[in-house]
Amino acid sequence: MSRIALVTGGSRGIGAAISKALQAAGFTVAANYAGNDDAARAFTEETGIKTFKWSVAEYDACAQGVAQVEAELGPIDVLVNNAGITRDAPFHKMTPQQWKEVIDTNLSGVFNMTHPVWPGMRERKYGRIINISSINGQKGQFGQVNYSAAKAGDLGFTKALAQEGARANITVNAICPGYIATEMVMAVPEKVRESIISQIPVGRLGEPDEIARAVVFLASDEAGFITGSTISANGGQFFA
Repeated sequence: MSRIALVTGGSRGIGAAISKALQAAGFTVAANYAGNDDAARAFTEETGIKTFKWSVAEYDACAQGVAQVEAELGPIDVLVNNAGITRDAPFHKMTPQQWKEVIDTNLSGVFNMTHPVWPGMRERKYGRIINISSINGQKGQFGQVNYSAAKAGDLGFTKALAQEGARANITVNAICPGYIATEMVMAVPEKVRESIISQIPVGRLGEPDEIARAVVFLASDEAGFITGSTISANGGQFFA
């Protein structure tokens, strides 16, 4: 019987690549999404991967969503906390709402999703938690105090929880993507994109599949000795 993997924000962008790669590696995958019904429907039609709608910013919704996934597919062995949003603004213009929305989704969302699956993983003595952080959680970024704070918090979460899960054969790791060729990045003006690429030593944007392959490795049984770690997948742009 294949292991069950749940990917938040799993029907678009990097999340979709992760869902597909896990499916190809033999996992039974559930993809969470927050709002784009059309994209989720198209994703399921393309891949056969079931999608489940709820906001990771709401704890009760996460608990109910996890229960639904487990009722339909079985106990969750692998959780990929990928869902994230941006509400960019210079700090002096940032509103409390912009701060709260990003923290609620990008940081509290990791707690909200991990907490409901944790007891089952401890009981079964097996689990893989993989948190998708960001290069900007490592180095900071102008106009992203909220986002950088949340993504840096994800790294602290990873290191602390890894220590609690280790004895139960639960690994907790993070991946910090750099600039990846998603729809969002490709939509920025070409001059801005060229400026970004000029700062990346390998001379190109990353591909979603490159992040997905790192997730598949961390989700595997073979990665059982790796926990509390951060993989920086940024083309050499920043060394933590």
